[in-house]
Amino acid sequence: MTLMTISKEVEWTFTISQGNEEISIAPINRLDEEGYADECKGSLRNPQGSSYTIPRCSSVGSLQPRPNMSTCDSTITTSSCSGATVDESTHYTLYNQLQQVTEEAESANREALQETLRRRKGEKYATEAICRAKASESLYAEELKRRKEIEEVLAEEREELEKVKKERDEMQMERDSALREAKELRRKQEVASCMCMPLSFNEFSFSEIVEATRNFDPSLEIGEGGYGNIYKGFLCCTQVAIKKLRSGASQGPSEFQQEVHVLSRLKHPNLVKLIGSCPQVYALIYEFLPNGSLEDRLSCKDNTPPLSWQTRVRIATELCSVLVFLHSHNIVHGDLKPANVLLDATFISKLSDFGISRILHKISSDTTLCHKTDPKGTLAYMDPEFFHTEVLTFKSDVYSFGIILLQLLTGRPAFGIKKEVEYAINAGNLKALLDPLAGYWPFVQAEQLGRLALKCCDMYRKCRPDLGSEVWQVLEPMRATYYGGSSLISLDS
Repeated sequence: MTLMTISKEVEWTFTISQGNEEISIAPINRLDEEGYADECKGSLRNPQGSSYTIPRCSSVGSLQPRPNMSTCDSTITTSSCSGATVDESTHYTLYNQLQQVTEEAESANREALQETLRRRKGEKYATEAICRAKASESLYAEELKRRKEIEEVLAEEREELEKVKKERDEMQMERDSALREAKELRRKQEVASCMCMPLSFNEFSFSEIVEATRNFDPSLEIGEGGYGNIYKGFLCCTQVAIKKLRSGASQGPSEFQQEVHVLSRLKHPNLVKLIGSCPQVYALIYEFLPNGSLEDRLSCKDNTPPLSWQTRVRIATELCSVLVFLHSHNIVHGDLKPANVLLDATFISKLSDFGISRILHKISSDTTLCHKTDPKGTLAYMDPEFFHTEVLTFKSDVYSFGIILLQLLTGRPAFGIKKEVEYAINAGNLKALLDPLAGYWPFVQAEQLGRLALKCCDMYRKCRPDLGSEVWQVLEPMRATYYGGSSLISLDS
């Protein structure tokens, strides 16, 4: 049996051959559910009751197109060559095959339509993606362009900045050079003025001294030392401090002459000013400093307020400056201690008591400046090497300065202070040793000062730092940072 696919849009009349029978059928678009086959006569019955006759034919049938006919008037014409009817099973088989072909055609059409829709949707998405990609490329190109413009502007600004920095560095170098030249010139002028001729210095009679002190009234006594007692008085309408040699004192005329020789020829902001003297009784007349000594202030004598840690840093810087100044004139103080550091009305420190100071010289061409003498001074502040070798050097003052610096940090007595601080630093417990009366110390700077002080009071003088370089480079920036304001302190004062 042969079966051909039938198009949905064209109505066909086709012939089917089976054995010696030939059947021509005009297909119906849609069979009514009421259609049925005549069981007895082997013919099809449509809904209107008309029957379809299926003739037999000996040749094999083939599908042939026929003119279009209405569905309700379609008939199945049987070949006149055979009068036999197709049995019921053959009829249903052909009908089912026709229905199957029709459904497959409709399914294929639906799938084709769906595929077309999917393709169009895919093409639409692809077109939109291409548009977005092109838009992104355009934005990226614009961003690259803007970035390039910004980089060019930054490059120009960097170039301009480098140019300004270069000009600034050149100006800074010129300024530093000019400052160095000015300092050197000022130092030379000060050396010439200090060493070549005495400063304003007066000699007073004994009667003037007696009158100024009301005959050395004990109520005017403000201190005493190894040299003698110190009185407050008035000379030439000026308040002064008068130090008179005590009878039987360990220090005598030689110390008097030494102090006059040093203080009458040197001038420094942190040196006590010597106004005059009375050779008759070996009395020395100084400027009056109302805040007493550093020793009194560290112990808060007479319930005076304690010194803040900022003031203590400034005092240490001032002492370093005046010691460098003295050493530049080959002078060693020899008796550096808090009792010999006086404070004016604004707590500016003034170094005093030069009775045992010494001028150093070279013993031979290959030795450093030194002075061989019997050890004098206060034991707690005395250089151990000077004590054992009787050789006084600049490093002897460095040792004493280190002990004072430790006292400024801790407020403790000089004896044993070095070991206490050394142990505390090694144990990481320096904070517990700092003087609480000074306020809240910045711990990093306090530890830096503690280590610097320990280096200054090393047992061996060759291990002690230089005041003008190592010590000054630590103290001065610290003073400028924490005390604030401009300062007249310098190493060339």
